[in-house]
Amino acid sequence: MGALGSRSPGAAPAPARSGGLRSGGGGGRIPRSHVVRSPTGVCSGESHPSWRTCRGTWQGSTGCSLELENISPASTPQQWESGPQLTQHWYQVGLGRGQASATGHKLSGALPSLDIAVWSELPHGAGLGSSAAYSVCLAAALLTVCEEIPNPLKDGDCVNRWTKEDLELINKWAFQGERVIHGNPSGVDNAVSTWGGALRYQQGKISSLKRPPALQILLTNTKVPRNTRTLVAGVRNRLLKFPEIVAPLLTSIDAISLECERVLGEMGEAPAPEQYLVLEELIDMNQHHLNALGVGHASLDQLCQVTRARGLHSKLTGAGGGGCGITLLKPGLEQPEVEATKQALTSCGFDCWETSIGAPGVSIHSATSLDSRVQQALDGL
Repeated sequence: MGALGSRSPGAAPAPARSGGLRSGGGGGRIPRSHVVRSPTGVCSGESHPSWRTCRGTWQGSTGCSLELENISPASTPQQWESGPQLTQHWYQVGLGRGQASATGHKLSGALPSLDIAVWSELPHGAGLGSSAAYSVCLAAALLTVCEEIPNPLKDGDCVNRWTKEDLELINKWAFQGERVIHGNPSGVDNAVSTWGGALRYQQGKISSLKRPPALQILLTNTKVPRNTRTLVAGVRNRLLKFPEIVAPLLTSIDAISLECERVLGEMGEAPAPEQYLVLEELIDMNQHHLNALGVGHASLDQLCQVTRARGLHSKLTGAGGGGCGITLLKPGLEQPEVEATKQALTSCGFDCWETSIGAPGVSIHSATSLDSRVQQALDGL
């Protein structure tokens, strides 16, 4: 779903990818994002032996350049609010020799001077957890460049992943990035981008779901901008104003999530049609509850109406208030029906892609494993 790379002068390892969504097999494609690089020695047509790319999404500016040399650790980290400044924040809170970091990890390596450019086709601020994927990509790249974690890609490998211990460190640093962007994030999005698959979050505890089914979905961007921090604050205010109404809604949403987890666990590798029917009911109930919490939007209502008219079930994803929604595609659905639905959504002014959920988390790829679209984007930077 995206790509992030980092290259510093003299570095020699590879590309890296991360994310919770991957392109489905129905002909649609998910746009790609996140290329972070040092421009030294990089030009059109050159091979990229040291690219670190990362599959994911990013909520931030679509292009930037930042020189990291001689940045003072004494600056106030809260002043940095978006993408490229996130790198500066990480340097300030400890990505320097011998400094204790916000993650509790004492870093020994010095961060080399480099410029970072970010390329993205993905919509930002659309509820795809893009800021978290960006944070994971950048954390993995910088930690590897600083040799705080080893490059897991060996000679002859096309792709590999870091160890559990290294992924935990990547995740901790990515969470610091999410704190800069969102203020008080749950940690779910950066965990999904780091570990991949499907995760369970309850009362601050995150655990992986074992062998979740590869569900096919339509991912639709309404193109309505929204702000996660504002929407979360709105729910909090509604809870304080109407505690006896909103608290039961939140309890019910928790019950819906637990039931969904149970059904997904039963589906395994051979899902039954009746299990998809249960998932559709849960999707509808969840969407109604989210509307009652105040995070719905007319564009999302339109999305649900368009898909419901074709016998499909949709809900918002992310913080709501616009942004994106997902539509469950049942097995056996004919491709012409899928294409007709995509066309109907496109005629509403939305962007729509066919994809699936449950992809691996952050991993490192060799330059030769990148597809032509990513390679062309790298050459164009």
